[in-house]
Amino acid sequence: MNAIRVRPGPAGGSAPPRRSSRRRRLLGLAALAVSLVVAVLAGIAVGTKIIPIDEVFSALVAPTGTENDVVIRALRVPRTVLGVLVGIALGLAGALVQGFTRNPLGDPGLLGVNAGASFFVVCGIYLFGVTSLFGYVWFAFVGAFVASVVVFLIGTRAPGGATPVSLALSGAAVMFLLQALTSAVVLIDETSLDAYRFWNVGSLAGRDADVTTQVIWFILVGTVLALASAPALNALSLGEDVAASLGHSVRRTRLIGVLAITLLAGAATAACGPIIFLGLIVPHIVRSFTGPDYRWLLPASGLAGAVLLLLADVVGRVVARPGELQVGIVVALIGAPFFIALVRRRKLGAI
Repeated sequence: MNAIRVRPGPAGGSAPPRRSSRRRRLLGLAALAVSLVVAVLAGIAVGTKIIPIDEVFSALVAPTGTENDVVIRALRVPRTVLGVLVGIALGLAGALVQGFTRNPLGDPGLLGVNAGASFFVVCGIYLFGVTSLFGYVWFAFVGAFVASVVVFLIGTRAPGGATPVSLALSGAAVMFLLQALTSAVVLIDETSLDAYRFWNVGSLAGRDADVTTQVIWFILVGTVLALASAPALNALSLGEDVAASLGHSVRRTRLIGVLAITLLAGAATAACGPIIFLGLIVPHIVRSFTGPDYRWLLPASGLAGAVLLLLADVVGRVVARPGELQVGIVVALIGAPFFIALVRRRKLGAI
């Protein structure tokens, strides 16, 4: 009998995806792209104020300066653009955290990003009297970056280096410490508590184009680093020894990964406040058609994150008219039961 030749796959040692798998992945990405277009249109057309669809179209292509034009162009369009960027960032960051820590319950908070951002925002309010969203963004980003670096440095000094376990334990320790310090500050100063609550709820409301301008370059650089790390993540999923034998520097790969996570999650948290659950559930949703291959999983996670965040924002505007529910609350309300159902239906997939 003739011998059957099998070419090694991208991660080394595994067969390449079959045509049906590739077709399923392409169809999944196409469906997410179409869903994102629909979500963007819904984000622009639907809000607490009901605007006829013809006036929405007119405001986009031929504005005349009416009140509805101002609502569409000055409020909803910048809010929707920021929602796309933040959703992509959180989806990618969640997939990266789960990949680098090999923890199916991992999200950006695991590396102390949210806790670091929160603590620095509170310090900015308490020590420097920061009251504007512009100030919150920069303090939050610096806090997220510092917390991530501290977690990585502590993890690398543990026996065996920056292993998934050491990073997770270091992140938990730093997170609890920063949360305690944040609570201490807001209990001492009532003004800090009032301002912090506005930022900490997680929202796209009140963010104009200036906020998007401040964070877009961090998200773009983080996205490039994330997508570039996909082959190394595939190798790491087979074990550190296998990854090293395939020519990947585990230390450099993790360093790039931490930098990408910090840029993505830090910028998203700085712009909108902590939005929990999105980075946790999105990678599990898209694994149903991408499988564990990070070359497909990462872009799918970014698209799915944007779709989920925009739809949650639209739902929050509709269900609480004439007010609105903040997107962080809606994502948690949607995400918690979905994730419970996911766990009950099947085991968490390979990371």
